[in-house]
Amino acid sequence: MNQADPQGPSRLDPDPMPRRDFLGLASLWAAGSTLLFAAVGSLRLPKAAVLSSPSRKFKATLPENLAEGTAFVPPGRSVALFRDKQGVYAISTLCTHLGCIVKPSATGFDCPCHGSKFGPDGKVIRGPAPAALPWHKVSVDGGVCVVDEETIVPPGTKV
Repeated sequence: MNQADPQGPSRLDPDPMPRRDFLGLASLWAAGSTLLFAAVGSLRLPKAAVLSSPSRKFKATLPENLAEGTAFVPPGRSVALFRDKQGVYAISTLCTHLGCIVKPSATGFDCPCHGSKFGPDGKVIRGPAPAALPWHKVSVDGGVCVVDEETIVPPGTKV
């Protein structure tokens, strides 16, 4: 027998796989791996992927040396607390234009994003802000201020 002229395939050689069988097996493997990844992903569902937000009602202690009309912004909060002869009050530091954090200034509040300016009482001095900064409810309990960011009070409300 000459190796250059084989008599045909050996009976020990595997049969070639037809294209339809290969595509069928490939689709089964793709479906199986998709189900596996979905099962792994669903195991992560019981654990929430969001961070809890801080309470909208919080306590803050004003510094003893806080001058009248000077803003005190508690760390991590979007409220400025003030003290004057009539009492304590809180003004939001979220710009009414697009929600940027306004910075207390000598003339009131300045928005660093789009240039809005607010007076010391939160009224709009220069736009594009459409409305004044809201005032929040404040109560004093033994020298500690309790601010409720969910409750809006009329401007000028002091405790």
